[in-house]
Amino acid sequence: MSQGGFGGSMPLSNTTSLPTLCSNGVCVMSSTWRDAQNPSFLNFISRFLNESSFRLNILPIAPDFIFIFGGLSVAFMFVTNWDVVDKESIFRKAEKVKEQFASFYVVITLSSKEQNDSFIHSYFKYVVQPGGPTFVPVQDFEMGFEKIVKIAHARGVCKRQGVLAKLKAEEKSVQAMEIYQQVVTSIPGVDSHDANVLYQTIGSIEAIAKSSKEYILETTDLSPTTAETITRFFRDPKFYLGPKIG
Repeated sequence: MSQGGFGGSMPLSNTTSLPTLCSNGVCVMSSTWRDAQNPSFLNFISRFLNESSFRLNILPIAPDFIFIFGGLSVAFMFVTNWDVVDKESIFRKAEKVKEQFASFYVVITLSSKEQNDSFIHSYFKYVVQPGGPTFVPVQDFEMGFEKIVKIAHARGVCKRQGVLAKLKAEEKSVQAMEIYQQVVTSIPGVDSHDANVLYQTIGSIEAIAKSSKEYILETTDLSPTTAETITRFFRDPKFYLGPKIG
């Protein structure tokens, strides 16, 4: 049986479906992605889409899903088997699909601390360039698919209301900050306060990675030990991929 499924889908009455505002929306699922999933998960998806008034089509497409609603197409990759997939291929595919779709998200199921750490390590190893796809970590399959439908619905509604540009900027900012906090606080000895200080004084993860110990000490109130750890983290792969993270 595929690694992408689970023992049994939750009852339909427990799902958080969307209001019937979504009527006439279309969800296109990749036939390749479908073939790798557990039938019970596919049943959950079918029922959730039906209650949310999305029509399901299955075609050989590059992303795992394309949602068409409100005059907008939103593409998704949905990684349900992080432990067994080739990590580099996920990031390379994400970069390639992003070139084809202006609205694109990568939803990844990370149900354990080990998987979360593995994602952070891979994010650094196969770093996506600025302007790349938005990564959305979730804890389980059902949550992941519900998140996908809600994102597609929200984008379509905002397109109809003429506020897509504002939503995109706010959404990117919030989700980028979540990833930023997750990544920076994975550095040993760096807490949320330190991450906020680095964000306000130095800026992006890329800018932090290029900063010297001396520059970090000059622009922040971090200790010399913390500044040294940060510079080693970004410059020494043996350090940031080592077991001391977590």
